[in-house]
Amino acid sequence: MNRSLTGDSLRKLLDCFDADHDRAGEKYEELRRALIRFYNGRGIFFAEECADEVFDRVSRRLLEGVEIKNIYSYCYEVARLILLEKLKSHDKKRVPLEPEMRSMINHEDDSTEKERMLQCLDRCLQQLPPESRSLIIEYYQDYKRDRIDRRKALARRLGLRRDALANRAQRLREKLEQCILDCLKK
Repeated sequence: MNRSLTGDSLRKLLDCFDADHDRAGEKYEELRRALIRFYNGRGIFFAEECADEVFDRVSRRLLEGVEIKNIYSYCYEVARLILLEKLKSHDKKRVPLEPEMRSMINHEDDSTEKERMLQCLDRCLQQLPPESRSLIIEYYQDYKRDRIDRRKALARRLGLRRDALANRAQRLREKLEQCILDCLKK
């Protein structure tokens, strides 16, 4: 994915929010958090990356000379289009969470089932090559800003773009989910 948020495009984007760049930065972050909630609320797993993609696309349009009258409406429209793209592409490759696994996750009082699921997770993690096991564990560590920073650092360390890292993690997650389901059926 071509990231287009450069110094010039960031300035143009911030100008759309407010003439004062401190206030513009606050409004940018506020909208980014809202976009992340938008994607999370619709079941998109990589909400932070999608929110960043919204700003990348909007900034690209600004560099092309498009005049944006209402930055919030424009960003939400771009977010909606990205959502449709993600849903369409994920439907082709997504492995749904099986009902029996979903029910185990939701039964908080059934500790033996949870213990069994955790044992299966451990077993399945051990079946992965060490570099894949390390990647998936590191990928899902931390929360919020720390998670974003960790993923950026991980992508840099592995020499991958963030979307390539996200795809690799998604494939590993799908493999783990299938392994866990197979383990639970035994």
